Amino acid sequence: MPDDVIFEINRARVWRGETLALKDFSLKLVHGESVAILGPNGAGKSSFLKLLTGEVRPEADPATSCELFGEELWSLEELRHRIGVVMPEEIARFDPDELGIDAVLSSLRGAYGRTRDMRFSKRDKERARDAMELMGVLHLANREFGTLSSGERRRILISRAIVHEPGVLVLDEPSTALDFAAALQLTGTLRKLQGTGRDLVLVTHHPGEIPPEISRVILLREGRIFADGPKKKILTSARLTELYQVPLEVTWSRGWCEVRPG
Repeated sequence: MPDDVIFEINRARVWRGETLALKDFSLKLVHGESVAILGPNGAGKSSFLKLLTGEVRPEADPATSCELFGEELWSLEELRHRIGVVMPEEIARFDPDELGIDAVLSSLRGAYGRTRDMRFSKRDKERARDAMELMGVLHLANREFGTLSSGERRRILISRAIVHEPGVLVLDEPSTALDFAAALQLTGTLRKLQGTGRDLVLVTHHPGEIPPEISRVILLREGRIFADGPKKKILTSARLTELYQVPLEVTWSRGWCEVRPG
């Protein structure tokens, strides 16, 4: 596999319990591009994320190959330093009295807070503060997690992901439960992150959340890739109508996709 390939899978089947979540699934992601993944509930987005982050493996089959950074075998510890992952459900894993800085520091030990028995070097603390500063939340370092707004908590989660200085950042529904202003602020944060040279993989239900800098879109339906290609060729009225099974009309404004009932 060439050095620029992040993830490559061919003809994979992935089971979640008794359900075949991904079917004959083939996909390649490379460095230097940022990608958005869309699809209705049950399309296979969560299973794809778990495959991308090494949490699940495809069904064993001679015809199937699955590689991350050119390796068929990997450790989750190693991947944590190469792929940063942000998922909304992580928020519930922190105690309300956890300090913001400790929420970020604990990521360096693969934990969620409770740093009292952990030892951190000066460099560890610098990395945590640098990550928080980049996300605009350094002023929350000594605030308790339970006192933060939903948007502030989300940016703390992103700080946790980038403290490892990964080249790839995966975000699962990052604007879930955010109000309009917080969602706009988060979108600005994602655009800023992409400007630092990281590759983004954004999973969302909403085409309107895809920033102009993301050029490739992958649509999933029923565990298969429904469409994959340049954003404007994929996000069309006809294609989204077929994907979501409701009449939809797509328009574009300054690189943003706007979707309305058709």
